[in-house]
Amino acid sequence: MENVSANVKPALMKRDSARGGFWLVVLGAALWGVDPLFRILLLDTLTSAQIVLLEHIIIALVMFPLMWKNRSELRGLGWKQVGALLFISWGGSAIATVLFTMGLTNGNLNAVLLLQKLQPLFAIILARLLLKESLPRYFFPLALIALGGTYLLTFGFTLPIGHWKEFVQVGSLLSLGAAALWGGSTVMGRMMVGQMKYETVTSLRFILALPILLAFTWSEGAAWNIPSGTSAIAGVSLNLLGQALLPGLLSLLVYYKGLTTTKASVATLAELSFPMVGVLINWIVFQEMITRPQIVGFILIWGALFVISRQGQKSN
Repeated sequence: MENVSANVKPALMKRDSARGGFWLVVLGAALWGVDPLFRILLLDTLTSAQIVLLEHIIIALVMFPLMWKNRSELRGLGWKQVGALLFISWGGSAIATVLFTMGLTNGNLNAVLLLQKLQPLFAIILARLLLKESLPRYFFPLALIALGGTYLLTFGFTLPIGHWKEFVQVGSLLSLGAAALWGGSTVMGRMMVGQMKYETVTSLRFILALPILLAFTWSEGAAWNIPSGTSAIAGVSLNLLGQALLPGLLSLLVYYKGLTTTKASVATLAELSFPMVGVLINWIVFQEMITRPQIVGFILIWGALFVISRQGQKSN
């Protein structure tokens, strides 16, 4: 009996740790939803590329001492690990955002938004191929339920696409590319937090993205409209710091911490907490009332996430 108890206790601890990691991923992704609270004021004076660049510079400065402390983890990295880190920082942080933005300006808006919701499917497929992850029971039905909830949050009970040919456009293809990069970034992040500390992965995500973001900002050629006046400068500075440290740094620290014990195929569905928080922010801050379809969407997503957190971690 003592041997049985000794074996059961570590298994229970592992399961509880995995379940806690899942909800840390949910929390980290949910923090992304507060981004508009800071971005709205910043967009009055800076372009999106300039904001993202400054955000990465601030986080890189904050995290560089920690990365330097953990620099021994960089020794012995192979090309596979370097490629994964570049995929996370260049693909997930920079290129995917650019592709998605280009998609919005080169195609049907609703088609682009709907196709971006296919991100979890890319992550599930890549996790299966690259990480050899086994899936929990009822995973695909629950995935469809969660995606259905996300659809309701975005489009309600209406059909957003007037003609299916609208999917076959440059904007739609760009959106699919962004979804694939974001889904792949989840898988690469899961691989790397299994080989180095999650704080180091977070640091490298922002530091390695700086060169490509500098290139994007330079090629954009937009003027830097720095506000005049002490109060205006203080307002922009506080919002920039808030955006960099809350939906930027803190969210990813929590996210990668949770990812250490959460499968990539499960984590990608936990990220659906992001659009849910976006709806709440619109309701509370911008007085956009939550509709009946959005309430149904909330229930579907959270129900699916709850079942996945219980079922998915049993197979770890």
